[in-house]
Amino acid sequence: MAKRAPRAVGIDIGGTGIKGALVDLSDGSLLTDRIKVATPKGAEPEDVLAAVKKVLSTIGDHDAPLGVAFPAVVRRGKTMSAANVAKTWIGFEAEDFFQQGLGRDIHFANDADVAGVAEVRYGAAKGVDGLALLTTLGTGIGTALIYDGVLVPNSELGHLPRANHKRSAEQWAAYSAKERDELSWSAWAERLQWYYSTLEDLLNPDLFIVGGGVSKHADEFLPLLQIDTPIVPAVHRNNAGIIGAAALSVD
Repeated sequence: MAKRAPRAVGIDIGGTGIKGALVDLSDGSLLTDRIKVATPKGAEPEDVLAAVKKVLSTIGDHDAPLGVAFPAVVRRGKTMSAANVAKTWIGFEAEDFFQQGLGRDIHFANDADVAGVAEVRYGAAKGVDGLALLTTLGTGIGTALIYDGVLVPNSELGHLPRANHKRSAEQWAAYSAKERDELSWSAWAERLQWYYSTLEDLLNPDLFIVGGGVSKHADEFLPLLQIDTPIVPAVHRNNAGIIGAAALSVD
């Protein structure tokens, strides 16, 4: 059996930023500084590719396996949706596009799914039996369903509709909504209460894991939620996408 690579590069493409680092696959730690550039305005494919190249040139280690996470439903390398990026990504052969543009093989997957993989292998979902549901609260809401340590891809539960409202769950309750509507922690928690109660009623998970950059402030809002399911912050917070993408690159 071939020896697994001891390290890999993970790139996490988001609606506002593109992040990357070299990752130690033995424990999920970052071996380099996290490099971040702004997601280009409009987030068209060629512009995003150029930004990814900039991140990779800063990281170096061009021989390491590479995983790329993207905010879309990903089916056999094709992006089937476009969350906070250009609509030209819908139905786009994204994995082939990046492989040709970067001149190297990659593993390409949904951004929330790879964050879920990071938490299964190195974080809060490791060893958890039953259904663990990761939610990433950022520009939108990403979700990863993990059952007995196995990922069920492309859940997209951030797009749940709200009865009698035009805004979807993520438009109403993502961290960007807190900033947009200038909400206090308690006012935002009221929106999160609706969201997590809805997920609890629909799926009856055994554990909620809250990721995204705002998870570093988990003490400000998680204690305000009244739900039966245990809810904890992600261990790897906003680095989970990088770590999970890197981990998947050698699978």
